[in-house]
Amino acid sequence: MARIYIETTVISFYFNARPEPEMVARQNWTRRWLDAALLTSDELVISVAVETELNAGNFPHKSAMIELASRFPLLDINDAVIEAVEAYIANHVMPNDPGGDAYHLASASFHRCDFLVTWNCQHIANANKFGHIRRVNGILGLGNPALVTPLELLNEETDNG
Repeated sequence: MARIYIETTVISFYFNARPEPEMVARQNWTRRWLDAALLTSDELVISVAVETELNAGNFPHKSAMIELASRFPLLDINDAVIEAVEAYIANHVMPNDPGGDAYHLASASFHRCDFLVTWNCQHIANANKFGHIRRVNGILGLGNPALVTPLELLNEETDNG
């Protein structure tokens, strides 16, 4: 059983309203992955940062996104998570937005999630940052979740014949 942190962009893409082909593709991959993940014994979790981001602003399908997020347990907040957020920002691992990207990574790392699933490929699922994140997490004594997109976790049989 894996512990999987679901970042806000995954919930957002589940209810994508944008017509561009790449956005529709992300929605399809997100739905296929999350619908299957909900049927497994994996532990799907979020943090207060997800709730905060979903409650901010006005956008299509907001209430449906909040309802979906409410299905997942919240990881607790503690001083170690806050210290990790501060360390990520101080070490330029994450942008200076303590309520967002740094918080998602700190929550998933402190709570030793196996995966942090996101469509944020600029600040989180960015291969150019993996080494830096591992070094900072090592200094802090935190886990290193695999930073992946829903597409990378799709476990579908392929037809080779």
